[in-house]
Amino acid sequence: MEIALSVAMGLCLAAAVGFRVFVPLLVLSGASMAGYVPLAAGMEWIGTLPALIVFASATVAETLAYYIPWVDNALDMIASPAAVVAGTIVAASVITDVGPMLHWILAIVAGGGAAGLVKAGSVGLRLKSSAVTGGIGNPFLATGELAGSVITSVMGILLPVVTLILLLASPWLPVRLVRKAWTAATSAQ
Repeated sequence: MEIALSVAMGLCLAAAVGFRVFVPLLVLSGASMAGYVPLAAGMEWIGTLPALIVFASATVAETLAYYIPWVDNALDMIASPAAVVAGTIVAASVITDVGPMLHWILAIVAGGGAAGLVKAGSVGLRLKSSAVTGGIGNPFLATGELAGSVITSVMGILLPVVTLILLLASPWLPVRLVRKAWTAATSAQ
């Protein structure tokens, strides 16, 4: 059961990385320092004060950058590959009690893949928003992505299996909400 919990937590944190690269690392670092999350061997550096400070600083910078129109689109070019790497790191840091080969296969394929999928969706949405609103709608997306990252990160640590089930069972919900908002915005013009 502990393996399932660690894999679920890793996937939730990796998905959260797709919204914001540094928020899940910051949440994981704080949770590890508080003793809530045991880190895998070799990943203990994430639960140190210097790492917490770096992740907090990077979170603030990343969050602010996403509120600047057109800078957010440029940042996506850097953040997209970074999300895959960070998704792999967060998954690898919490998946425990499995052999090294399975550990890294899960981290790379599932963790990096989850982060990449979520990031691709958010990048696509931001590009559409930029095209339709000239970038004016992007700060609203940035707020939603930040909230999604924080909520998914915290819930992924507190209730990893429930959060993973919600993430897997309801991928249509954000799409449906975005389509409704998109339809409302385009019909109002």
